[in-house]
Amino acid sequence: MGGALDWLPIAAAVFAVPQFLPQLAGVSRTGDAAGVSWSWAALTSVSNGGWMAYFALSHFWIALVPATSATLLAGVLAVLLARRSSVPHRTAAVTAAWGGVLALAWALAGRAGLGTALAASFVLQVAPSVWTAYRTDRPTGISRGTWQLILAELLCWGVYGLHRSDPRLTVLGWTGVVASVLMLARARGCRTSPRC
Repeated sequence: MGGALDWLPIAAAVFAVPQFLPQLAGVSRTGDAAGVSWSWAALTSVSNGGWMAYFALSHFWIALVPATSATLLAGVLAVLLARRSSVPHRTAAVTAAWGGVLALAWALAGRAGLGTALAASFVLQVAPSVWTAYRTDRPTGISRGTWQLILAELLCWGVYGLHRSDPRLTVLGWTGVVASVLMLARARGCRTSPRC
């Protein structure tokens, strides 16, 4: 069984590389960004830049592929969303400050400090998406395809983290599973309810 679980990072990479493409395609094609959070996209880009450093320091080369993809594609989504509506200065400052916190954690405590900050912060990263989705009357812009891929990727990391006794990957994975289920429930509820 352990042998099969060792392949989970490859499965996670397969799900992670294209995960922002459905959301990007939907916003580009329809212009509908209702329920999609700029903060989520920007924080995801910044945090995945941090994960790139963590994985490189850990010599976990396969994980660099999805982290790089998420950094770039979430960044493109953040730019696309910013063009559609203005980003409050305070929100942009929080995102920039988060990048500074990650750099400081790395400088003070190395790979372990960076990984701990990233794992603990995943709630910060996904909270804006859940908050925006549930506070938007009709969150019709949410891509179920993106959140299904995020769910699959982070389920792989959650199980792999347990298998390897890596608390950072375990927290990342299971926090992401909860956030993905909440987002999919909101997107589904909006599509099936005439009151949404």
